[in-house]
Amino acid sequence: MTDTSVVQKPISQTEFVAIIAMLFATIAISIDAMLPALPDIAAALSPDAPNAAQLVVTSFVFGMGIGTLFAGPLSDAFGRKRVIMFGSALYALAALACYFAPTLELLLIARVVQGIGSAAPRTVSIAMVRDLFSGRDMARIMSFAMLIFTVIPAIAPLMGQGIIAIADWHAIFLAYIAFSAITMLWMGLRQPETLPVTSRRPLRMATLWSATKELGRHRVIVISTLVQALTLGALFATLSSMHGIFELRFDRAETFPLWFAFIAVGSMSGSLLNSRIVMTLGMRRVITGTLAAQLGLTVICLLTIASGLMPEALAFPAHLLWSIGLFSMMGLTMGNLNALAMEPVGHIAGLAASVISCLATVGSVLLAIPVGLAFNGTVLPLLAGVAALLAGALALMRYGLPAR
Repeated sequence: MTDTSVVQKPISQTEFVAIIAMLFATIAISIDAMLPALPDIAAALSPDAPNAAQLVVTSFVFGMGIGTLFAGPLSDAFGRKRVIMFGSALYALAALACYFAPTLELLLIARVVQGIGSAAPRTVSIAMVRDLFSGRDMARIMSFAMLIFTVIPAIAPLMGQGIIAIADWHAIFLAYIAFSAITMLWMGLRQPETLPVTSRRPLRMATLWSATKELGRHRVIVISTLVQALTLGALFATLSSMHGIFELRFDRAETFPLWFAFIAVGSMSGSLLNSRIVMTLGMRRVITGTLAAQLGLTVICLLTIASGLMPEALAFPAHLLWSIGLFSMMGLTMGNLNALAMEPVGHIAGLAASVISCLATVGSVLLAIPVGLAFNGTVLPLLAGVAALLAGALALMRYGLPAR
């Protein structure tokens, strides 16, 4: 089959960033729009174990982690656009299966498959950026994409709650299908293929194994992947517990989507700040400083709440501030960590993005699940878990990848 996408006229950098942001947003909308539905899912499918509904979030992330192992190598062999299109089709079919799932077990299986499909737009989009940019320029482009991407978390819970009000939680999966279709139509018509046929690598197991071993020889890749796993673990643990905290601790279940939007908008400053300072300070200093700041804020909140020193009137504002800090941390770290890890391996960008994302994502799920299931109606299990994860990430950055 002739790949005609390679002859498309290049689009502007602004439109490219917007398309990348929409591909990233597939993940955000697939997670965040489900948050208001968790109580309804628990009531319908797991009334005896309401915490089990959290697995609707982490099962999707787990599938995404598994899928990233295949998406990148396939894109190295067959081109970026084709693999993204195929993955998006699988994502939509799995969303349809979720819509009809009669039990929690079947819903979780379908969510894993949906996560596998979502790995293509999530992982291969990073390889597309690496095809065109490198180093701090790549980090800057990733920051701009993350800035646009953060709009989706702001509106996704509101969208989910609106759909539930009009229909029920099942209809959220139809919205996923529509969102994916719009994004794929835009990319298919406008974005040229970024990997020429002459640069593609045949899909051979020996080649894949050799390239994977090459990743392990780069200290910066190993450390960056571990830090990503710990940082994402903190994020997914927070997302899993978030609605329960707003409902049981602060009695604000009805207004949760509005507060989540407030947190998401407030966290946009992280990506914007990173795009302005990363070229001057460098990626390692920005990552280390951000982790240290959020760890300090987490420990302060944990100690004041555990000791009873936190006034009740300040408990909710303090939690909002902490949440904004945590989400802002993602904009100041994840793009930089990806750019650090991808810098030595531009010649195998698709495979590198796959292996790094797979290990980081699957690892983060394994770290997040026990923290999320430890939820007891208070914020203490979450704060303690996040503090431990961030402490590990900071130690790895400080002693494994000191700023140069």
